[in-house]
Amino acid sequence: MIYLDANATEPLRPAARAAMLAALDQVGNPASIHAAGRAARALLEGARERIAARFGARAQDVVFTSGGTESNALAIGALGAGRRLIAGATEHAAVLEAAPGAARLPVDADGVADLAALESLLAGGEPALVCLMAANNETGTIQPVAEAAALCRRHGALLHVDAVQAAGRMPVDLAALGADSLALSGHKLGGPMGAGALLLAPGSADRLVPLIRGGGQERGRRGGTPALPAVAGFAAAAEAEPPPLAPLRDAIEAAAVAQGAVVCGGGALRLANTTCLALPGVRAETQVIALDLAGFQVSAGAACSSGKVAASHVLAAMGLGDLAGQAIRVSLPWTATEADAAAFIAAYAAMAGRLSRRAA
Repeated sequence: MIYLDANATEPLRPAARAAMLAALDQVGNPASIHAAGRAARALLEGARERIAARFGARAQDVVFTSGGTESNALAIGALGAGRRLIAGATEHAAVLEAAPGAARLPVDADGVADLAALESLLAGGEPALVCLMAANNETGTIQPVAEAAALCRRHGALLHVDAVQAAGRMPVDLAALGADSLALSGHKLGGPMGAGALLLAPGSADRLVPLIRGGGQERGRRGGTPALPAVAGFAAAAEAEPPPLAPLRDAIEAAAVAQGAVVCGGGALRLANTTCLALPGVRAETQVIALDLAGFQVSAGAACSSGKVAASHVLAAMGLGDLAGQAIRVSLPWTATEADAAAFIAAYAAMAGRLSRRAA
């Protein structure tokens, strides 16, 4: 089997595995004041400093969580209190579900947020919290976050960035983006599942209200004993540099287009590892099953829909009509090779030829 579903979860990086194994040998609780507790605390705070340095935050403004969903919910619940909510139309469900009733920021045909529409939304009404992801999980489209942050500052709005897919695949820096908060997830960049972080700009920490209350961990911002091995693996994985995957993605896209596929978001700046390929007339679920039987693991849309395949709200927001239910996502992991890409190209050509004939 060739794994091409990295945007669902990346394979574990060796450095992350080594860091987790070392942390598993650490017996202390970071909240304890004896020697074992102090050693565990040093490991936790070291990981916090590494995450802060990697993503442009201060260590005291890094809140460890269980992952991206919790980080998004924590930020939106706290920073959005008393504010209007505005969310990009192509945001992940973790953001949209945490921001019910939010005004939707439209996107263009490539999935890029309409900044003129954002300025219009910000100009009317009370101060807002804007949620805009750094890069889309289905198409890889990179959003103009820094420009959106400048608009938000001009109108007294706050900006939360879901950087779960972007981290580890492109430069992500809280300070450089000018955002007020930023969500991360360890397993999306080659760490383990179960650890993530919310990064806060200076001053935003004062607004934070914990979702989980307990023994005062994370400076009172998130209760519960931290998952120390997962946090250690997260920090180790975050320091890895992304491999040069754009040539492999481009070769896959060129071959798919030759078979009649449409590259969704192909006109935008995108993550180097991600392509969204629509095959007109062929259901996404049919394509995923056919490729799985051929030995290739890809997906249709996000991996957070309880195993169901449905028309993508992302592609629908891009105005792609029926293609929203006919697209698959190929997301190359850090382990991907030229041989993997070549094998997929051959399998896709065979699948597309067979299924397109049936659709016709």
